[in-house]
Amino acid sequence: MSRQDGRDRQVSADSVDSSTATILHVDLDAFFASVELLDRPELAHLPVVVAGKSLRSVVTAANYPARKYGVRSAIPLSQALRLCPKAIVLEPHFEKYRYFSKQVMEIFDDVTPLVERLGIDEAFLDVSGAKGLLGSPAEVATLIRRRVHEETRLSCSVGAASTKFVAKLASGRAKPDGLLVVPADQTLSFLHPLPVGALWGVGAVTEEALTRRGLRTIGDIARSPLSALQRAVGEATGQKLHDLANGRDPRSVTTASVEKSVGHEVTFEVDTIDADKLRLELLRQANAVAVRLRTAGWVGRTVVLKLRYDDFTTITRSRTLAESTDVGRRIFEEVRGIYEALGRHNPVRLIGVRMEQLTEGDGQQLGLWDADESWREAEDTIDAVTARFGRGMLRPASLLKVDAPRGDAQNAHRIDYEPPA
Repeated sequence: MSRQDGRDRQVSADSVDSSTATILHVDLDAFFASVELLDRPELAHLPVVVAGKSLRSVVTAANYPARKYGVRSAIPLSQALRLCPKAIVLEPHFEKYRYFSKQVMEIFDDVTPLVERLGIDEAFLDVSGAKGLLGSPAEVATLIRRRVHEETRLSCSVGAASTKFVAKLASGRAKPDGLLVVPADQTLSFLHPLPVGALWGVGAVTEEALTRRGLRTIGDIARSPLSALQRAVGEATGQKLHDLANGRDPRSVTTASVEKSVGHEVTFEVDTIDADKLRLELLRQANAVAVRLRTAGWVGRTVVLKLRYDDFTTITRSRTLAESTDVGRRIFEEVRGIYEALGRHNPVRLIGVRMEQLTEGDGQQLGLWDADESWREAEDTIDAVTARFGRGMLRPASLLKVDAPRGDAQNAHRIDYEPPA
């Protein structure tokens, strides 16, 4: 797995046969930092961190020279400066990022109508229909990289493969500013030497459970009996990891996305730094968002945390999931991870949870490697009880004392961004 600092960079030769690698994953390199450096090109070879000026701020982005010191996004700025004392700190300008993102996405749309946006700086493209007009997948990828550089002065890395999972891995290996093609018949030879942490869905806990059993590489996962794998990490997760390790990923590039969101947020009457209280509020909001998604028949792919501190500084952080979801527990686990990655907090005035990149939950999408199967069944049961007996009759035990609006919260409100019919 790439360290995302360029030291493990791997690119393809011009002669590679890309005819079977029709799915591209295009990822802009150190996007926020690269945009800031457009106005400061003299800093391009120095370690640069994008963050607010306060030492209590968190790192929004870091360029590749800074990453070589271990600096990464979402760590406290104070920690980043300990790792790299000579780092240059530049303040973020989100309007610039939106402007350049729009330009890049328009380039993707010019190449193929089959574009699945994953956020502001990356997308999957299916270029299987572009051969007659634009050439092979490798030629299309080269065209995209050239146009992005010529029209924005930014660089991007591209992975080309026969599946989305492998294409995304390949783009990470190609960073920065590279192209890596993995032909279909080379998928397993590419995957199997990589560490288990490179698999989608393998976090720290799952990785520890696997390595404890001597499963250290993707090849080890592929060769492991499915039953043993499922005993180690659960039935659904074991099946998913076994499929990915053997190169099986049936997901296609999905273009149908509702550019709206569903969210909840609350403003506290008294600013708080009580971490347990804030986590409980995140759990309550995550479950409320999930209920609204299921009621409307939607699933969401991007989890967003919003925080407003006592000085009215407001930040949002997001995380895009490998699979869309309408499971409250999954939403909570992700938003809690975002919250905890921010480190220490000033007193919090407002906290909110939002789901973006909404699509219709047609059942087929949710059936792919449903690692949240047990939680989904529990939440479906809660929905059924609620429909029959009313809200509040059944809920997670940890929320029995959490009601909103509460005496210690005012202006508790739901944020509605209804997708069009």
